[in-house]
Amino acid sequence: MNIALLALLLLAGVTALLLTFGRLRWRAAQKRLLARLDADRRPLEGAVVTPHDRDRLPLPVQRYLKTVLPDGQRPVAAVEIEQTGTFNLSETAERWKPFTARQRVVTQRPGFVWNARIALIPGLPAFVQDAYLGGEGLLHVSVCGLLSKVHLRGRGELARGELMRYLAEAAWYPTAFLPGRGITWSPVDDHTANATLLDGDLSITLRFHFDAENLIDTVRAEARGRTAGAKSVSMPWQCRLWNYVTREGMRVPLEGEAAWMTPEGPKPYWRGKITAFSYEFTDDVAQHDTAYPETPATTQAPMTTTLLR
Repeated sequence: MNIALLALLLLAGVTALLLTFGRLRWRAAQKRLLARLDADRRPLEGAVVTPHDRDRLPLPVQRYLKTVLPDGQRPVAAVEIEQTGTFNLSETAERWKPFTARQRVVTQRPGFVWNARIALIPGLPAFVQDAYLGGEGLLHVSVCGLLSKVHLRGRGELARGELMRYLAEAAWYPTAFLPGRGITWSPVDDHTANATLLDGDLSITLRFHFDAENLIDTVRAEARGRTAGAKSVSMPWQCRLWNYVTREGMRVPLEGEAAWMTPEGPKPYWRGKITAFSYEFTDDVAQHDTAYPETPATTQAPMTTTLLR
């Protein structure tokens, strides 16, 4: 019995050490990604929003920006977003698991780093990094930070998909939609417009639909790369956004869902809710801590922070 107990204690100790090593290893990798994200930043013009900014855009976009951005709104230079929700781990079945995540976005040059922790079973998390950095896409999935299940990095279709994500999520940092931020708009009908974003030699287009309250309710890509193992299959993709609230003068959605539009119908894989925004504006002092915990922090970042409870 003593030998068996000793063996169990030794196994528990080794397991704890491995899990700690995995978390520290993952955290170090995250710090490197965040350092690269901030190294790619470019100066953003500090002028506040004026009616003239909207007048050159298609009518549904004008109405949207008038609804979500007051005159005099300061442009968003960066934002940190904390999320909770569920993620479907299966491509064919319903295996929804809870996640927490923290994401940092910069608007010039467009880029983001999303760091999530998905609870596979109690005590066994999967860590996920999803990023767009300097024209390159990245997707890394690891069990406990020790065993990599997916590790993709590069340009081409992967980068296109990540830049699409940045553009679709711009409803959280809506000053990025204004002229001069790299996005051009073309009208479709009274409630729909296409947005094209150019970053380097990469160009992507998404279709935005605006509801009766002039808010974005759906964003669609006719073709986005869906990762299936080592392969990428191009297929339609859609985001839904709702539950708009006012934060730092801007109306932004708190809840959303992302889905692949399969021949059998929509297949959602991400459902989330924003629990906190931390905004950095163009006239703020550019000082921020790039420490990035494996789960959303409870301490306030040195930016303008709004908790959503």
